[in-house]
Amino acid sequence: MDDAVEAEIARHEWETYACGCGRSAGHLVVTLWDAAEGYPAAFRSLDNHIFIQSNLQPPAPAVCAVLMAMWSASPPRPAVREGLLWALSAVLGSEDDTLPEDPGLYGACAALIRPGLDLARRERAADPDSLAAAYAEDILEVLGQGM
Repeated sequence: MDDAVEAEIARHEWETYACGCGRSAGHLVVTLWDAAEGYPAAFRSLDNHIFIQSNLQPPAPAVCAVLMAMWSASPPRPAVREGLLWALSAVLGSEDDTLPEDPGLYGACAALIRPGLDLARRERAADPDSLAAAYAEDILEVLGQGM
């Protein structure tokens, strides 16, 4: 695992976040370690934890920070990139219940993902017919950088 990813996981006090499943988010650390170790299914298992039916949950920004560290660290293999981009796209396709003047969970997640726009552009260009490229395009469109 990359040192930056490990540091990002360690930086957060996971037990203080209320997870979407009703427990503390401490159990997500194992899922994030699995994702960082290259298990694509780990990304899909974030459903019902960081978002529930497109509603963001409190651990979403911390998880986004870890996902962005993974994506920035080194290019993961295609299946892992697909899972990672799916998770980021799903977060950006979600909403929260904050007021428009409050950036809330969604604004925090978007701010964390926005610096990865160049990575999304490269993903889209590298293999335009891949599912990962489709998720990258979704990210670009939601953040106002689509074609």
